[in-house]
Amino acid sequence: MPAAKEDSLAKLGAWAFIIGIVIAVIAGIPGLNLPIAIVALILAILGIVVGLLNVTEKEATGFLVAAVALVLVATGLKPFGEIPTLGAVVLNIVNNIGVFMAPAALVVAIKAIWDMASTR
Repeated sequence: MPAAKEDSLAKLGAWAFIIGIVIAVIAGIPGLNLPIAIVALILAILGIVVGLLNVTEKEATGFLVAAVALVLVATGLKPFGEIPTLGAVVLNIVNNIGVFMAPAALVVAIKAIWDMASTR
């Protein structure tokens, strides 16, 4: 692939990551009344883009470990959501980041399995 095309894909992947995190944070703020299904769909699409463009074969293991850690953190923070205002905001943001990263992790996991299967 030409270097210019790789560069533009890398930039697209980086922007998808930044936009996904920003949307996850903004959507976690209570009172905005954003449509949950639309936000989740946008985060999932951006997550797929991130998984396809941002994570190399060499980075796959670290990325997947971080994704699993994120899921565990989100699960462990559930009681934190009972803290008035701040707890709910933090929990919403972490859950939104999970919605964003889960499709990315799925794509990276499938790519990793494919790479392992095709090298034998």
